Amino acid sequence: AQGGTKPKFAYPPQLLIVDGGRGQVNAAARALAELGITNIPLVGLAKRLEEIWFPHRSYPVILPRHGEALYLVQRVRDEAHRFAVTFHRSKRSHLMLESLLDEIPSLGEVRIKALIDYFGSVAALRKASVDEIGSVPGIGEKTARIIKSFLEESSASSFIDTQTGEIIERP
Repeated sequence: AQGGTKPKFAYPPQLLIVDGGRGQVNAAARALAELGITNIPLVGLAKRLEEIWFPHRSYPVILPRHGEALYLVQRVRDEAHRFAVTFHRSKRSHLMLESLLDEIPSLGEVRIKALIDYFGSVAALRKASVDEIGSVPGIGEKTARIIKSFLEESSASSFIDTQTGEIIERP
């Protein structure tokens, strides 16, 4: 909703499911109202007791433990969670690659973007040969050698634990 315009959907959702309980649902309802979206039903699924919360209600709806409705809502929630985790890992990987490449003097924004688009992760770029790096549009052999040398030097001193995001110094 840039510039105060109401957001538009090609196909508006028929239901929004929030991963969370009463507080998360009410926060989502406020955010949607601020965007002018008031015509899409909203519920939250609290994981601990599998309660379904509606905005501005004091008590949740409890679906039968082994019912198909609960199973469907759980599957939708779990898939949304999986998608979000995958998206954030990918974004973190891109940011790590971008920050690493920012340290190489001969690379500007255009070349960094080309490398990120081509390789997608630090690990993929580290595994690439000079020829592979040089085949990226705008890089060339000389710059590829500089990049490869930089990556080899930087990997000798530290690495990033991709599970925690922590930088670990090598002895």
